[in-house]
Amino acid sequence: MNLKSAYSIVNQKHQKSSGAYGILIGIVFMMLVSYFVYSFSQGTPNYLLLIISAIFGAYMAMNIGANDVANNVGPAVGANAVSIFWAIIIAAIFESAGALIAGGDVVGTIKKGIIDPSLIQNTSVFIWIMMAALLAGALWLNLATAFGAPVSTTHSIVGGVTGAGIAAAGWSIVNWSKMGAIVASWVISPLMGGLIAAGFLIFIKKSIIFQEDKKLAAKTVVPILIAAMTWAFSTYILLKGFKHLIKLNFLTASIIGLVISIVLYYLTKPSIMRAADRLPNTREAINRLFNIPLIFSAALLSFAHGANDVANAVGPLAAINDAIMHSAFSPKAHIPLWVMVVGAIGISLGLALYGPKLIKKVGSEITELDQIRAFCVAMAASITVIIASQLGLPVSSTHIALGGIFGVGFLREYLNRNEVEEIKEEIKKTHLEEQLEKLEEYKNELESLGKLKKVDPILIKNLMNKINEEKKIINKIDAGKVHMSKIEKKAVKVVKKHELVKRSALKMIVAAWLITVPVAGVLAAMFYFMLRGIFLP
Repeated sequence: MNLKSAYSIVNQKHQKSSGAYGILIGIVFMMLVSYFVYSFSQGTPNYLLLIISAIFGAYMAMNIGANDVANNVGPAVGANAVSIFWAIIIAAIFESAGALIAGGDVVGTIKKGIIDPSLIQNTSVFIWIMMAALLAGALWLNLATAFGAPVSTTHSIVGGVTGAGIAAAGWSIVNWSKMGAIVASWVISPLMGGLIAAGFLIFIKKSIIFQEDKKLAAKTVVPILIAAMTWAFSTYILLKGFKHLIKLNFLTASIIGLVISIVLYYLTKPSIMRAADRLPNTREAINRLFNIPLIFSAALLSFAHGANDVANAVGPLAAINDAIMHSAFSPKAHIPLWVMVVGAIGISLGLALYGPKLIKKVGSEITELDQIRAFCVAMAASITVIIASQLGLPVSSTHIALGGIFGVGFLREYLNRNEVEEIKEEIKKTHLEEQLEKLEEYKNELESLGKLKKVDPILIKNLMNKINEEKKIINKIDAGKVHMSKIEKKAVKVVKKHELVKRSALKMIVAAWLITVPVAGVLAAMFYFMLRGIFLP
């Protein structure tokens, strides 16, 4: 057995051991949550339902951390702007901060208004629907993470609520126009994210990378890009991250964001210019100027995600708690602090224990990301949400981030395949030069024969034929009809076939997106009937 094989075996054992420890820690966390809920709910009617729901909520929170948070930090890790260890630390801190500081104290009990609460028979049925939706969404996220597929947490819980609602009250309970909008987001989110990310990449390439003096161009453009990023993220955080603390319209939020971006522009420009002066005039060097903005983007995206999407974990749990405590359910439910803490800790634990797999998938296994490309993805994530919210379009942060990654990847492929024409032109130029040299050689030979007193007519005829043949070949080359050698044909073929986006990853992710709502719905319907069978007398 060689050293490489031995290392592979040890590494596999280590991964299995880590997985076992992760499962054990997850179980301990859920047990602690159940004991805590038991300690204060004992004696409350249906307290057993609340304990079980809390376990489901903790399980859901861990799976959100394992799957959804990867989209916020994955590009920065893939671009080597930050290590995976520090990415997890940053994400855990800012996810928790977003949830606890700006997560809000009230949540809608019926996610996205997709089912009609008037058709729910009683409080018990409502609780079973929420429990089934919570467990189904968590289980589907768990399965998706195991297969390495980043999916939408929101769509998972929406599918769960839909499936459990249909099981409880039939097909008429679903608001199908809302469901249609959610289905439309499967196309809208990645398409918008991809186009915006690709647009930024084209701008950076033309304004910096394709310039002869990249350092000079970077001194002018990078501060503007960082200011644009500051405006986008400031507006995004004010509109989405702090929406539970302060209500601002788009105009007010964008003006505040603009003021912050202008101040930051003048504060950061001198340091960027000094940093650029110390760098060589290469793309790789210019990439380093985007490291710090990428780290900030990962932190801000995590904060906004914690403030918004933690409700996917604790929302149904808060709704169940409210229904049990008040023996009735309402469109809005108060979120107790303990519920938000369960969500925040669960997301952080799930990210630390199971997140690295998806972080690597998002950051490096779909397409190669450097700092500039990752910056474009981060810009797309914030700007797309802003545009979509103003247009009233339903979008998924997961789909936007991955759409941005695919967008920069496919743009690179497109630009790469344009090199085929450049290669053909180079081959044409080489062949043309060769034929012109031969033609000149034959002409010189004919001229030297003309100086002789006695020349064989056949020799002159042969030379004239060669000259005419060369002229025909040159005309064909000028017309684009180049006869390439086997090696040249192979080189062109390799460039044509070179793929910069991993097709297997694309197919798997798209398939997972398409089945998220129906699979979560079927699971939730099954769990609803199981819960009803268990708890009905």
